[in-house]
Amino acid sequence: VKKTSTDLEADGVVERPGLGFESTSGSGANGRAQSEMPDDRFPAMSYWARVTLTIAGVLVLLATAWSVRHILLLVLVAVVIAVGLDPQVRWLQRRRLSRGWAVTVILLLSIGFLALFAWLVIPQAVRQIHELARTDYLDRLQHATGFLGTLEAKFHLAERLREASAKIPDLALGKIPSITAGAGSVIFNFLTISVLTVYFLLGLERSHEAAKALVSGRHADRNVRILDESVERIGGYVSGNIFISVIAGTLAFIVLEILGVPYAAALAVWVAIADLIPGVGAMLGAVVCVIVALFSSVADGIAVAVYFIVYQRIENYLILPRVMGKAIDLSAPTVIITLLIGSSLAGLGGALIALPIVAALKVVIREVRPSILQHSATASRPSASDDAQSSTPDVPPPAAPSP
Repeated sequence: VKKTSTDLEADGVVERPGLGFESTSGSGANGRAQSEMPDDRFPAMSYWARVTLTIAGVLVLLATAWSVRHILLLVLVAVVIAVGLDPQVRWLQRRRLSRGWAVTVILLLSIGFLALFAWLVIPQAVRQIHELARTDYLDRLQHATGFLGTLEAKFHLAERLREASAKIPDLALGKIPSITAGAGSVIFNFLTISVLTVYFLLGLERSHEAAKALVSGRHADRNVRILDESVERIGGYVSGNIFISVIAGTLAFIVLEILGVPYAAALAVWVAIADLIPGVGAMLGAVVCVIVALFSSVADGIAVAVYFIVYQRIENYLILPRVMGKAIDLSAPTVIITLLIGSSLAGLGGALIALPIVAALKVVIREVRPSILQHSATASRPSASDDAQSSTPDVPPPAAPSP
């Protein structure tokens, strides 16, 4: 049967003047595959310009953040403290206090706690300094018996202490600039964190609502869930840290009272404050306690040192991982490793913010990972149309009829 030109055009074959007949649809699926082949040409210069500008912008941003890393660390510490104190503020708000008054109550309680510590420590410290300034300690040391007498006879401790005390004024004058600078830096950091914490507490509700509006979109429910759970984990971290500090201060007071070490209450308050620093806080509190106990007797000093060594091991490997594991949902090895990395990277401030950051990252990964896996599985699974095209055999074009 001879096909007309209309039938040939329906079959995808057209007549080219002077060239005979030619297929317009390619050779079946091969023609479709060739038409769908990606363009492997080299990207345009505008693409590389955008990539270069993006990399340069990221490097500039990282360099700027590194130059102000100290300020950023203070801001992060203030944010962590503010989020951690927010549950207490909300508890006061449920008692029909406005948020401003609730923050004021928390601030006054904090100031009162510091004033109590100063009242317990400073007068006793001044009195002890006056007592140490008396010369009868050196006379008693020269005529001491037992272990101290042996050390005096062998090393002449009293004479060496007199020589050292004579040099104290000159040493103090030489160290005044560095001591003043160090104390000023500590006071500045403390005041900065305190002021930022108060401001963050006052505006935390508005910031939370603004953050919810910012993360709204295609995955709004998931993003809001991540935000709320991250805030909850940070609050649990601060509450757990305060709970551990109370344990440390209470146990220290009991041990110091049993041993008869003077100023047990003031030393216990210092241990509780120092223990707010995870990992190394117990040791910082122990140093002062051991020094005071040594003035009482060598045996008391040794006993206090042994107690704090044992307690720090128990806190670091038993109390801290269990409390923080429940509060921020991290395993014991993760808590210990995170504290070590945070303290090595940013010192005490790094140790304070390391656990909240890792806890928030865990929440993000847990919520986002299923979506990523589902998207990857969908992208890697071939579609039904692709399967149909791949299974369609190549059909050669119909032969052109002879003229």
